[in-house]
Amino acid sequence: MSSEAAVVVYGATGHTGRFVVAELHRRGIATVLSGRNAARLAELAVQWPDAAVRPAAADDPGSLDRALHGAAAVINCAGPFAVTAGPVVEAALRAGIPYVDVAAEIEANAAMFADYAEAARKAAVPVVPAMAFYGGLGDLLVTAAMGEWMAGEMADIAYGLTSWRPTAGTRVAGRVSHERRAGRRVRFADGALRYHDDEVSERDWLFPEPLGRRRVVSEFTMADVVTIPSHLAVSEVRTHMAVEAARDLAAQETPVPEAVDEQGRSDQMFVVDVRVRAGGVERRATAHGQDIYAITAPLAVEAVHRMMAGRTRTAGVASAGAMFDAEDFLRSLAPQLSVDLPH
Repeated sequence: MSSEAAVVVYGATGHTGRFVVAELHRRGIATVLSGRNAARLAELAVQWPDAAVRPAAADDPGSLDRALHGAAAVINCAGPFAVTAGPVVEAALRAGIPYVDVAAEIEANAAMFADYAEAARKAAVPVVPAMAFYGGLGDLLVTAAMGEWMAGEMADIAYGLTSWRPTAGTRVAGRVSHERRAGRRVRFADGALRYHDDEVSERDWLFPEPLGRRRVVSEFTMADVVTIPSHLAVSEVRTHMAVEAARDLAAQETPVPEAVDEQGRSDQMFVVDVRVRAGGVERRATAHGQDIYAITAPLAVEAVHRMMAGRTRTAGVASAGAMFDAEDFLRSLAPQLSVDLPH
C-alpha cells in the first residue's frame, strides 16, 4: 500500500490506535502511521510494512501538515484530546480532509463543536468527534431509536460492561477531564450541560441477556451528553455505568487490558442499552460485543470510509448520528457489533 489517498492514524502506536491500524489494513485501506514518538512508530511499521511512517508533534503545525499531505482523511487516536484535538483538526482543515477522533473527554468534545463549527462549515470538511464506543455508539443508537421523532423528553444510555481494564491513555484523559471541571460532576438537563456536586447514586438496570439485571452507577456521565444534544432535541440525556466497571476504573491497581484472541481483544463483554422517551412512549435500542477499545476501530474506520465515499448527511462538525444514516451504519458493523433496533 502507498500513502497516496491514505488514512493517517495519529496516535497509531497507542492501544486504540493499533486496533484502528489493523482495521484499516483488514479493509485494504492505505495507512499512514503518525504520532509523537518516531521510535515507536518504526517498531509498529515492522508489523505493517505497507504503511508509511510520518512522525508529527501536536505542537508542531509544520510536522502535522507534512503528516497529512496528500492523505484522504485523518483519525486522531492520541489523547489527551484536550491537547491534540485542536492542532490535528486545524491541520485537517488546512489539508481539506475529513477528521475523526475517538475522544471520550466531555470538555474536549464540547470544545470541538464550539470552536471549529464555523471553520469546518466554511471549508466544507466533515468533522466527527467522539467517533468511538463512548459518544459515537450511544449517539447512533439514540438516533436510530428516535427514528422519525423530532424531539424527546429523555434519553438513557446504560453501559453494561463485565469489567473495565483502563489503558494508560484512559487514565490520563480521566485526570485531565477531572482537573478541567475541578472535580465536579456533569449532566445534561433542561437542554444544557450542568456541573454539580450531587452525591453518587446507584440503581438497578435490566439489561438484555446475557447481562440481565445489574447494579449501575446513575449519571456516570460520558461523551454522549455532548454528541446527542448536538443534533437531537432531547431535554435530558443520562448515562449509567455497571458498578463492576466503575469500580475497576476507580481502582488504581486494576491492570491494563490483556489480549485473549488473535484480534488482540480482551475478554471484556459489553451491552449498551438505550431507552428514549417522548409523549409517554418508550423505544429501546441495544448493541453488544467484545472489548470497548477494539470496537472503536470499526466505528472510526467505517466513519472515514463513508466520508471518503461522500456518504454523509452534512458538512462541518457533526456527531455520528447527524453525519450518517444511523441504522444503516450500525447494521454495517456486523459481526463485530450486534444490534437490536426498533422496527
